[in-house]
Amino acid sequence: MFVVVLTYTVPLEEIDRALPAHNEWLTKQYEDGHFLASGGQKPRTGGVVITRPMDRAQLDKILATDPFAIAQLATYEIIQFQPTRTAPELTLVNELLDNN
Repeated sequence: MFVVVLTYTVPLEEIDRALPAHNEWLTKQYEDGHFLASGGQKPRTGGVVITRPMDRAQLDKILATDPFAIAQLATYEIIQFQPTRTAPELTLVNELLDNN
C-alpha cells in the first residue's frame, strides 16, 4: 500500500481553479477501486491519499493522470508500507493483505 502526500507548489488560487478536475479524477480512482481515503492537509498546503495495495508502476501511472500533476501544481511524496494490521472495517484490505 502507499500513502501519497501532495504538496502544492503554486498559490491556492491556482489550486482552486484546478480543484473541480482534480475532484473528478479522485472520483474515478475510487470508482476504479484504487484509493481508500483522501483529503486535504491542515493547514491547506496539499493533500494525502491512501491507496489500496498495488504495484508502484501502477500508482505512478495513476498519479501522472492527476490534473494537479499534469499542470505541475503539486509534488508527490510516495511512501510505501506493508500493513500488518488493519481495523475490522477494512475487511477487503485485510483479505488483500493475506494474498500478498
